Amino acid sequence: MQLFLADMKKFWNYTLYSAKSQLKTEVASSYLNWLWWIIEPLCFMLIYSFIFGFMLSHRQPFFNCYIFLGITIWDFFSRCIKNSVRMVKRNKAIVSKVYIPKFMLLISDMMVNGFKMMICMALAFILIIFSRVPLDWHVIVIIPCLMVIGAFTFACSTLLLHMGVFVDDMANVINIVLRFVFYLTGIFYNISAVLPEKYAWLLLKLNPVAMVIDTLRQGVLYQEFINVRTMLLWFVISIIVSVFGIRNIYKNENTYVKVI
Repeated sequence: MQLFLADMKKFWNYTLYSAKSQLKTEVASSYLNWLWWIIEPLCFMLIYSFIFGFMLSHRQPFFNCYIFLGITIWDFFSRCIKNSVRMVKRNKAIVSKVYIPKFMLLISDMMVNGFKMMICMALAFILIIFSRVPLDWHVIVIIPCLMVIGAFTFACSTLLLHMGVFVDDMANVINIVLRFVFYLTGIFYNISAVLPEKYAWLLLKLNPVAMVIDTLRQGVLYQEFINVRTMLLWFVISIIVSVFGIRNIYKNENTYVKVI
């Protein structure tokens, strides 16, 4: 871990510069520039709200806010996971010429998607205030929720970065898995209300993304703290997996250059 902390300090400025450059590149050729970071999640919220709230008569209280919070967390997770699979190959020009710890590429990408998530989170709270959701001290649940989803995303990304170098089809597999997990995460429905209690409980325990989204919604929208022990458990698991993933990357990163 000493090597990890030393590399974090050494390459931190590069990571920040890389994240800023990627954000600027994404909007450089767009007419609306950074406004797309606002328009895209808003459009998805309106689509889901129309289909599930209006056409299917979903009765979840504060449904627009409910969906927006779910989309915000899911987009961060799914983008980071998809990018991690091809992270080394996508940065071939860099990793083949200069040394940089490969996990720093993941951190840079998480910064980019984390920045977009913070914009969406700010929009979500504007929508929450506009919808007159009663807010109290339970909103602090956002802090542990972001910590857990960040740790879990990084843990998964370290494993997928390694596998993505050696398995070309991994990106296609991940797209299918993410599509399946998306429908099990309760983005546009309440898991506890749709499924029988024993199945809903099991799904929230085994799907940390669903658990984080459910905890965030219950705390912010309905002033309840739930899943506290499960949150802590998944945070610890994520840290352990992250340590394993980082060690595995250090062990094999010389091989990555040869493979790509």
